[in-house]
Amino acid sequence: DTLWDLAIAEVKKRENPDEDDDVKPGEVWEKSILFMGNKNGGKTTIILRCLEREESPKPTLALEYTFGRRARRHNTPKDVAHFWELGGGTSLVELIRIPITSHNIRSFAVVLVLDLSKPHELWTTMESLLQVTRNHVNKILTKLEKTNPEVAAEIKQRMWNDLQRDHPDYALVDPFPIPLVIIGSKYDIFHEFDSEMRKIISKTLRFVSHYFGASLVFTSKSEALLLKARALINHLAFGYDKSKSVSVDASKPLFIPAGLDSMSQIGPPPASDSDLGKMRANTPLELWKKVFEKTFPPKSFCDLQDTKDPAQDIQYAEYEVDVMRAQKNQELEQYKRNASKSWKEMDFDSD
Repeated sequence: DTLWDLAIAEVKKRENPDEDDDVKPGEVWEKSILFMGNKNGGKTTIILRCLEREESPKPTLALEYTFGRRARRHNTPKDVAHFWELGGGTSLVELIRIPITSHNIRSFAVVLVLDLSKPHELWTTMESLLQVTRNHVNKILTKLEKTNPEVAAEIKQRMWNDLQRDHPDYALVDPFPIPLVIIGSKYDIFHEFDSEMRKIISKTLRFVSHYFGASLVFTSKSEALLLKARALINHLAFGYDKSKSVSVDASKPLFIPAGLDSMSQIGPPPASDSDLGKMRANTPLELWKKVFEKTFPPKSFCDLQDTKDPAQDIQYAEYEVDVMRAQKNQELEQYKRNASKSWKEMDFDSD
């Protein structure tokens, strides 16, 4: 290359510092993001805000899909971001197998939305969703190691991209296998909590995010807070510049991009030395769980009980289908009554 060629390449690099090395000029950047978390936690609102759509959010039915398109520069093809949203809290977590596949694993990311106003559901929701997702991704990586070892190695290396080898916590964390953003929603309600409760929740989510190599942001319906969440998501979806600002003050909304926190800044679990001494844990994550659930014991609830029948949802009403369904329901009830009578009338030999 001539000196002029090198200069042009350097200018392009500076103009697009976060552009993916795998995307060549003229090619379309294509990424996928799965949103999951508490039911009614604000996932749809966040997605609509990221896509700049002025729509009223509707309840998510099972697994829903939408997409967004953006051009990196003037007169260039528009990049595509696929947005998947898992409804039902933890009850439908097995559906994550549909969007996350071996074909898109290199360009996939996860956004976990946790409702800060429901601390008693927080750990259970987070643990259930991340555990199933991690197991599924690891299965894909195991298969890729046999069929395409270079891609598998690249994905595993990317897990550590946000944490430099000289980071003091390098040996203490366990990064999530694909990019992860944790969003604490409904900060406006959370802000009214007792200061000690806020401190425990904030500190715990800082630890969890740092342990998994994730970014953390607190948000609400406030435009300023939604913009911060949007910045993190746009980085994953369209390769926009990654914010370097950090806010770790527990009295304010947290904003901590991946790799910019540390165990020393977070401090020990919020419990007395005597309580910590009584707790048996095999990992730091397990210890933080015990401490958190001592203050916020998990509620014994079943998501499935709260899952509404989609057939009864007004937004999916179709007259002909509903009439036929009502007729079939009547036939089913009649069949049950007849079957019950016939069983009762049967003579069984006691011998």
